[in-house]
Amino acid sequence: MRRPSELLDAQECRFLARALGEWGGPARSGDAMAYALGFANAADLLAGCGRLAAELRADLPLPPADWARVLLAAEVVFASDLVGSGTEWSTTTGWDDAETLRRLRSVQRKLGPVLRGQYGGRPGG
Repeated sequence: MRRPSELLDAQECRFLARALGEWGGPARSGDAMAYALGFANAADLLAGCGRLAAELRADLPLPPADWARVLLAAEVVFASDLVGSGTEWSTTTGWDDAETLRRLRSVQRKLGPVLRGQYGGRPGG
């Protein structure tokens, strides 16, 4: 288990926490998408994203499965216009797409070693 501050800079942690918060705002998920993101259902996604965002802000250690949920939820909420914030991202977060993409790519690179066992598998499995 690794603390956010051991892996990411403060801006990257804020980005991830903000992205998780989008699931309770403009982003909407059904049960199937929530399951694909590593949650039991849509209600679990909302509760889980709230919990994970709080843990990121508190700099609490996360297991690899939770890091996988955080990253995948952030990727989808930023990029998808069907279930995420998509084209509304810059309006709801105040961050433009180019800035967000730079942060996202940096986070992906930094989390790579932590997520090695999660690639291609079920985050909770």
